[in-house]
Amino acid sequence: MSQNLLMLGIDVGTTSAKSMIFNTQGVVVGSSEVSYPTLSPQPAWSEQDPEVILQAVKGSIKQAVASSGLAPNKIAAAGFSTAMHSLLAVTKDGKAITNSIIWSDNRSSEQVRKLKQTNEAAAFYMRTGTPIHTMSPLSKLLWMREHTPNVFNDAYKFISIKEYIWFHLFGEFVVDYSIASATGLFHLEKNEWDLDILSSIGLPIDKLSPLVPVTYKKELPYTSLADELGVSQAMPFVIGASDGVLANVGAGAGASDKTIITIGTSGAIRRTVDQPITDPLQRTFCYALTENKWVIGGATNNGGNAFRWFRDEWSKGKSSGGDEPVTEDLYEYLLHLASTSPAGAKGLVFMPFLNGERAPYWNPDARAGYIGIANHHTQADFTRALLEGVIFSIYSVGTALQELGGPIKEIRASGGFARSELWLQILADIFGHTIEIPASYHASAFGAGIIALIGGGQLDHLEESDRWTDVTQMIEPDLTTHQTYAQIFEIYQSIYLALEKPFQQLADIQKTHIHKPYE
Repeated sequence: MSQNLLMLGIDVGTTSAKSMIFNTQGVVVGSSEVSYPTLSPQPAWSEQDPEVILQAVKGSIKQAVASSGLAPNKIAAAGFSTAMHSLLAVTKDGKAITNSIIWSDNRSSEQVRKLKQTNEAAAFYMRTGTPIHTMSPLSKLLWMREHTPNVFNDAYKFISIKEYIWFHLFGEFVVDYSIASATGLFHLEKNEWDLDILSSIGLPIDKLSPLVPVTYKKELPYTSLADELGVSQAMPFVIGASDGVLANVGAGAGASDKTIITIGTSGAIRRTVDQPITDPLQRTFCYALTENKWVIGGATNNGGNAFRWFRDEWSKGKSSGGDEPVTEDLYEYLLHLASTSPAGAKGLVFMPFLNGERAPYWNPDARAGYIGIANHHTQADFTRALLEGVIFSIYSVGTALQELGGPIKEIRASGGFARSELWLQILADIFGHTIEIPASYHASAFGAGIIALIGGGQLDHLEESDRWTDVTQMIEPDLTTHQTYAQIFEIYQSIYLALEKPFQQLADIQKTHIHKPYE
């Protein structure tokens, strides 16, 4: 295979669409990012306008190609990575009749509570690998059936944001195995829609898109559309997979058992396996990567969004010691401030559940809080405790993952947090393990490009692409600090268990008030 191949990875995330052109060493030669908002028209709702996202995707592709200075025919293939769990209803001609309901939407919490009280819940999870939670399209469909029966009955199809984009580019409704496997409606071992689950919720199978492999490809149908995107009409577009599993591919773990930790808007820890593995305690997910590779792990609802909330709502551009605005980048200022607080933040613990929580608790009613506040605590301590709380949430999933998949051998970190040496050091110290940093922070987009080359016929196996990812930095743990964190983690777990009932009571009160979750 030529080492000069160029690939386009299109990463449709929670806050923006990123299009990035890579070579096979993961070097970015052209990129663009177009942001879009999340809407919260009702308490606990999180939606996005699918047409706004479609236009953001188109714009980011055109701008990425333009920024590279490349002739369009130099790009071998393009692939998609998209966030999981989105759901929208459409007409036969692809017109959206709802907004896209995204992963952080909690409107279906009551439907989830009811389902968890039945024997079906555990059976559904064991077959699909998708935990019973408000994030999943399964629970959103239950909510629609109860609250918007006209939409539930009259919609031509229920689709993800990727399917919406694909239809408006190529004129067909299809969904890849990877996105389908995160719906709670897909049988992991059979690689098909689970007819028993569909029957139980009263959803005909023809209201879902036909299933295709992640390497499924199409070419743009019109020259005018290729011109609009700034690409060659002959370039294959490959449908790709979800952003979660593609983060493993882009970090060099598409076919190996390296553990990948990603923290962007939210966070996740994942491992690639050769067969579906589900957890009898329902703490982890299992999603399809390809037809013979799966990814197990867990996602947390609160990562970089927690830090952004802290910056926006607490810091207000001020230091703790005066009224003068901080002129340097506020994130950098807060990270520096946090570095002056010792490990453990002088006995201050942050529970990072601003948007409820996914793994390992799968509790949409979990709520955030600082525990242990005393008059000696400063802004530095509050900032450090927040950074530590996000990593404790990842570590709580990691402990479950080790029970299922065996001891961690290698850890690689990707996502926006990997640009913070302090946050990476906290990660290394909490896990007590060396952290490897790949050359590119954009693992999901790079993974989409790699799958595009497989779909386009330029690459045979994921094993080959795993060797493309260079490690540029190693973060070593401080084992003394690790012992400190081990003690605090026990407290973190006990706090969660003690507050489960108050969390639910507070969530019920909050549902009567409009609020805007931080995505």
